[in-house]
Amino acid sequence: MPHLDTGTFDFIRDLGRNNNREWFEDNRDRYEDARADFLSFIGVWLFEIEKFDDSITCMDPRRCMFRIYRDTRFSAIKTPFKTNFGARILPGGSKALHLRTGYFLNVEPGLCRISGGAFRPEPEWLNAIRERISWDSSKMRTILNDRTFKKTFGPLQGEAVKTAPRGYAKDHADIDLIRHKSFLARHPLEDKQLLQPGFLKHLSRVCRAAKPLKDYLDATR
Repeated sequence: MPHLDTGTFDFIRDLGRNNNREWFEDNRDRYEDARADFLSFIGVWLFEIEKFDDSITCMDPRRCMFRIYRDTRFSAIKTPFKTNFGARILPGGSKALHLRTGYFLNVEPGLCRISGGAFRPEPEWLNAIRERISWDSSKMRTILNDRTFKKTFGPLQGEAVKTAPRGYAKDHADIDLIRHKSFLARHPLEDKQLLQPGFLKHLSRVCRAAKPLKDYLDATR
């Protein structure tokens, strides 16, 4: 499966317009077909990543896909379903989301993207990343200034504190990096790309370009 089926994208778009349980139950067959298509795509994507990233081996696609059901208990958004299909490719699955680097795919009309790096690393790991950058940022700068990286992702993305984390001076030479709470290489995707035959190869090239950042962040764990 080198790309997603049109029916998968159509289902996600329609769910966004009809986010209620009655509509979902009436269209459950469409959901099951779309879910199977997405899982199939994750399977071939994993195979491609394994070619250049040996930390990703023998993973179950079902452990990579985000649940469609929204947990509304602690969320301001009370609609019952997520309006995207998402996948995280990282050792340990969802339990390791803040403990390991990974690749993250978001499929959502107008908001499709692929990311690589560390998403909200847990405090001990975050402190280690910041400490390494503050001590010597040259390797991180080299990764971020690489021509392929810059062309694929642009600047480093992710949540950041407004000024400086506790213990760091606001005028630190590397405060632009130290401020980050997530360290992500993020590449936007056009909706139509996901449905084209070359999508899998494009996705693999983007992930390969993100791997140096992944390796750098993993080395601080």
